[in-house]
Amino acid sequence: MIVDEGLRTRREELCLAHMTAENAHDFDLAIGKFARPRYDIVPTGEVYDGVEGLHRFMRETVTGFPDFHYEVGTMHSADDVIVVEGRFQGTHEGSWRGLPGTGRSVDFPMLIVFPFDGEDMLGERIYFDLDTALHQLGVACDPNTTMGKVSIALNHPVTIAKAYLRSLRKSGKG
Repeated sequence: MIVDEGLRTRREELCLAHMTAENAHDFDLAIGKFARPRYDIVPTGEVYDGVEGLHRFMRETVTGFPDFHYEVGTMHSADDVIVVEGRFQGTHEGSWRGLPGTGRSVDFPMLIVFPFDGEDMLGERIYFDLDTALHQLGVACDPNTTMGKVSIALNHPVTIAKAYLRSLRKSGKG
């Protein structure tokens, strides 16, 4: 389907109104912009379907990051989706994903895909690198750093031992 300019504009305005309401933490208004309220959180495989599911997700987000904000960068229109590139920013003050507040700030890229059926916005699919967020919160380390190697060895001794034994066998020393 080729989208005419008027429909594209209305869709973009709807996406912006949703994100503006979300940034204002007016979750009823944000959710009300969807014909079908649904969030697919791609990096974790989680799906929040329906008004209560979205409220639960948004409450967890604002509890963890009371000052969270999604900074809109670029918006791309296609036949049946709007894609928004931006950044998630906030300070980790409360529990998020079971992790107590660290007081650290996060600022990481996030891509949101808003699927459409005509003028109806059918939720959103959210893409981001969870490791980047966890790294900024201080709970994940690059495995190439000394701290990362120590963390892996302490948290995954069986996996590391097996990998070490495999490397010995491959080199002919084991």
